[in-house]
Order: sequence, then structure tokens, then C-alpha cells
Amino acid sequence: MLVAFKTYLKQQNTPLSDEQIRLIGAAAIAKTVQRKEILLQEGEVCRYKIFIAKGFLRTYRTGADGSEHVLQFSTELSWTTDGESYANRCPSAYNIDALEDSQLLMWSKDGFDALFDQIPALRTFSEQLISRNLHFSRNRLYKTISSTPAEMYEDFAKTYPGLLARVPLRMVASYLGVSVKTLNRIRQAQLPVK
Repeated sequence: MLVAFKTYLKQQNTPLSDEQIRLIGAAAIAKTVQRKEILLQEGEVCRYKIFIAKGFLRTYRTGADGSEHVLQFSTELSWTTDGESYANRCPSAYNIDALEDSQLLMWSKDGFDALFDQIPALRTFSEQLISRNLHFSRNRLYKTISSTPAEMYEDFAKTYPGLLARVPLRMVASYLGVSVKTLNRIRQAQLPVK
């Protein structure tokens, strides 16, 4: 897991030295989770910032009618958390679970904050990640309110290449905010004519 984390940080062109990366990795809890394992349940406080070394997680919320609304897919070499719950130590409105067996590195808020004091470049990197995530979220929201379902599906396929083979269609439909029936119709329309 630490090798994947180090490779990821080097690919991000961070100014972190090997020793700093070692310190960051040493502060993490390494955890292997099974498919369907819950990492955060609605009502709990999100205690960890999570890096996915291998595997696949999703963040979702359950509606009053019991329907699931997928907000984020987190694939290998990416991060996830419920930022508000993590930062403010308040109950989360979201759930995070594993869609595949996954290998994770997890940092508590106190542990990560202590790293900020030791390694200022980590704070800068973290702020850049948050900024990118905010930009991505705003773009996703804009596309959701301004695009057709077919355009949203095309964007999803470009943004997450290969993901369609790894996730049930009902979750893709939930992420896009369309029905499974609509998603199937879009997919059928995009099949090449024989």
C-alpha cells in the first residue's frame, strides 16, 4: 500500500521528500476491506481521511424512501472522506462503502493535522486536492443541471473509463440522477448498428 501511495505522490509532482512521504505513510492506518464493507455510516462522525491504494469505494446518501443517491466514486489512487464531518467532528449524512475488496491508508484528523505542522508541503498539497475536488464537484453539479441524460452518460464514460464494467448500472444511474430504464435506453441508442 505504501508503495502505491509513494508512486501516487511522485506522479502528483509534490515537493515531498522520500523521508516526508515515509513519515506520512507511517502515520496512516493500513486497512484491507472486503466488498460491501461499510467505512462510514450515516449518523457516525467521519474519523478518517482515506487514500485508496487499490480497490473502489463509493459515497452515497439514502433518501427518505430508502433509495440510494451516489455522490462519488473513489477509485484506486484517489482520496475520499466526508469533509464536513471529518473537519467539524459532527455526524455525517453520508455513507461510504467498498464496491470491491480494497486496500486503504487512513489518517485520523489529529494525526493528519500533526503532519501539517511537521510537513508544511503536505498542507499545500492537501489544499490543492481540496481545491481540485471543489472544482470537480461544481463542474459535476453544473453538468447535472445543464446537460441531457445522454450527455451526462458520455461525460461519465470519459471521466471514469472502465468503470462501467466494475459498477452495477443502478449505481451509475443513481450517480447520474436518472432511472435505470433511462440509462438502458441511452446505452441502447449508443450501440453501433449492425
